[in-house]
Amino acid sequence: MRGGAEPTRPALALAVALATLAAPARAQPSSDDAASRGAAIVASRSIGLCILCHAVPGVDPVQAGTLAPSLAGVGARLDADELRQRLVAPRRFNPATIMPSYAATEGLERVASARRGQPLLDARQIDDVVAYLVTLK
Repeated sequence: MRGGAEPTRPALALAVALATLAAPARAQPSSDDAASRGAAIVASRSIGLCILCHAVPGVDPVQAGTLAPSLAGVGARLDADELRQRLVAPRRFNPATIMPSYAATEGLERVASARRGQPLLDARQIDDVVAYLVTLK
C-alpha cells in the first residue's frame, strides 16, 4: 500500500472489516426518529386517524376533531405504559369509548376486506406513536 502499490484483496477486505467494526451501530432508531414517525402517524388522516377525533398540537385546528380530548399535554399526564395501554385497550379505561384498539385484529367494524385480520397499527407504529405522545408535555 505504501509507495503507490495497489492493496491486495485480503488487505482491502481486512480494512473494510475493521472499518465496519469501528463504525457506530444503529440497530434501533433513535427516540427522536420514532417520535417523528409517531407525529406523522398521529397527524395522518389515512394512517393513525387520531386527528379525526383529537386536537393535536401543531396541527391546524380546522383539520382536528373535537370528539375526544385534546392531546396537548398528554405526555405530562400519562407515562409511556399508560399511553400504550390506551392505544391497545381503550375500553379498559372507558367502556363507552368510540376509540378503537389499534392493536386488535378481531371485533373491528367496517373494515376493508384487504385489511381484515390486521391491526390498525403494527407494533412499531404503536411504539412510534407512544414515543411522540410522551413528548407532548
